[in-house]
Amino acid sequence: MKHSKRFKKSAEKLTAGTKQEVLVALNLLKENPVKFDAGIELHIKLGIDAKKSDQIVRGTVVLPHGNGKSRKVIAFVNTEKEAEAKSAGADIIGTTEVIAEIKKTGRCDFDVAVATPDMMKKLGPVAKILGQKGLMPNPKTETVGMDVKKMVTELKGGKIAFRSDDSGNVHFLVGRLSFAVEKTVENINAVIEAIKKAKPAEAKGVYLLNCTLASSMGPGISVLIS
Repeated sequence: MKHSKRFKKSAEKLTAGTKQEVLVALNLLKENPVKFDAGIELHIKLGIDAKKSDQIVRGTVVLPHGNGKSRKVIAFVNTEKEAEAKSAGADIIGTTEVIAEIKKTGRCDFDVAVATPDMMKKLGPVAKILGQKGLMPNPKTETVGMDVKKMVTELKGGKIAFRSDDSGNVHFLVGRLSFAVEKTVENINAVIEAIKKAKPAEAKGVYLLNCTLASSMGPGISVLIS
């Protein structure tokens, strides 16, 4: 990949392992020209024991400016809630026929799912399929409830769920290179606050060990996070 002279010059100081201010890092990423609107990723290493179930970090966060990714939302609801789901912007209504099709083919043509409590039993036959793809509605990610309009509207408006992986990391898409830096910073701040609120009581010591910003096709830059 070809880097600009300015990018190479700025990148030299990264080799020493120094951490950069978020604004500096974002501007540095913008100096790496690519032929598409690359995403900006935030990777956070947490001070948790990832092997312990009581130290799993999970929750939701609403990115004030979205992340530039359009998500297809399915709403598993009964007939009484169909109109509400559609008016809120649901792309697919998860009827019994749709559930049967998922069971038959294993295909899920959507990015996130919500459901009313009464529909959860009907999802039993496809729970494994949805679970393996990270698409199973869950009260912990606020994707199960009776307020279908609220769930769908928030998801379409930039709400995302997060969960720490087996290595104690959490990963986010926080914007695009085309975003104004100020908007990406606000998204990052929202993520950091959500991560702090989700800190397990059992986690001891330093919680936010390291934060790295990277573009989809660029190097990672360690950043200072308070």
